[in-house]
Amino acid sequence: MSGIEGLFTMIGNTLHSLIGQIGPSYDPLFYDVMVYIFGTMMFAVFLLAVIAFYMRRKGIGGGAAKEKWIKELDKYFESSQIGMIPDEKHHW
Repeated sequence: MSGIEGLFTMIGNTLHSLIGQIGPSYDPLFYDVMVYIFGTMMFAVFLLAVIAFYMRRKGIGGGAAKEKWIKELDKYFESSQIGMIPDEKHHW
């Protein structure tokens, strides 16, 4: 029986310490630090999203290198008629 009583005592102590954080023995420094850490993480996610959006819109290097590469590829596809509606000279 002492094993079960010990388990109940451990659960009771854990609940007491958790409830104590909310009640009169509330530790403001713990919550402030948690809010600061969470806020820093959220700001980092926001900053990464802004950087990703800027890189997606402007490209790397400012000259929109990705868009130029896609234009060159489109020119090649158009001249080779790849991906177009099949015509009489290409039978695939």
